[in-house]
Order: sequence, then C-alpha cells, then structure tokens
Amino acid sequence: MSRKAFQRLSQDDRRRDLIEATLVCIAQHGLHGATVRRIADQAGVTPGLVRHHFGSKEEMIRNAYAYLVGQLTTEASERARQARGAADAQLRQFLVANMTAPNLSEEKVSLWATFVGRVRYEADFATIHREGYREFLHLLEALIEPVLIDHGLPHDTATCRRHAIALNGLIDGLWVEGSLNSGLYGQALLPDLLLDASERLLGLPANTLSRSH
Repeated sequence: MSRKAFQRLSQDDRRRDLIEATLVCIAQHGLHGATVRRIADQAGVTPGLVRHHFGSKEEMIRNAYAYLVGQLTTEASERARQARGAADAQLRQFLVANMTAPNLSEEKVSLWATFVGRVRYEADFATIHREGYREFLHLLEALIEPVLIDHGLPHDTATCRRHAIALNGLIDGLWVEGSLNSGLYGQALLPDLLLDASERLLGLPANTLSRSH
C-alpha cells in the first residue's frame, strides 16, 4: 500500500491495519522480534505513524491481543446471526464457527498462546482476557436460553451460565488441539464432535443440533 493511499484511510482503518500488521509480525518473529520497524514495514508506513497511533510497542501488543480475541468472538457471532430458522440453528452455527476456518487456525491459536502467557502477571492483559471471555460467555448464554426453552428444559439464569461455562471449556479444548492439527485425527471431525458433546451437555435430544441447517 502506498503512503498516499494509506492517508486516505480512516483512523479506524489505519489502526486496524497496524494491529493486523502487528499480529503478522508476532506470528513470524515472536513478541520480542515484532519491532516497531518491522510492524511499520509490514503495514507500509513509517515508524513515526505507528507511534502516533499507539504510543508504544507495548500498547500495540495489548491492542493486538484485544483485536485477536474480538475477531474470534465476532466471527462466531456473525455466523450465528446469519443462520435462518430456529434457535437450534443459531447455536449450531455459533459452535461450528469455532471449529472451522477462519477461527480454526494454527496461526491464531499460536498467537493466542503467545499472548495468554502474559495474562497471569500483567493487569492489562488480564483485563483484556477477562472482558473477552465475558463477552463470549454472554453470547453463549443468549444462544443457549431459547434452545432450552424450545425443548422444555430448565432455562434460569444460573443454569444458562453453567452451561455456557461448560460449553466454553469444551470449545477451547477442541479449538486448541484442533488448530494445532497434530495428525491424531482430522479437523473435519471437530464440528460433529462439538455438536454431539454439546447436545449431551445441554440435555438435548440426539441430533437436535446436527439437524439444524
């Protein structure tokens, strides 16, 4: 991208491009190797423009982690919104989105693992992590409740919350192992595995989610 073309972008577009360049550099060179110079080169801008928008490399890295977490949630949420028909179909699409590209990605899980190591001892990263997972849980709860209602199952707030936490753990485990693609099993198996396990966890009749289209 030329500097002239870059200047026509909005502030949000500029920040997004810089964040995406940061993620590319971190994936290629690690946190320490993702220098401001490399990020600027990847984005096709000057280091001064990087500092203008983010102030420091650390601020860029924090924003990159928040962006990555938000991407994963947004992709699954959009897939659910696009589903037509019953609540079952929306929940199904949300779950499948986490087990298929672009969310199912070795690069994304590697980036997530790189960032998450900082959650334990850096307050800013802990806040980003907590808020990202809170949003994901809220979305799951909102998708689970109408499914339980449709099937005459308990759907109080506490029940939906417990189901969302359990489903989140199931999604995370399959997402990490599936994205790494170790060769123990094919990635194509993952959506059906998640749907079957989710049905049992929620107490739904067999094939409730797999029948949703």
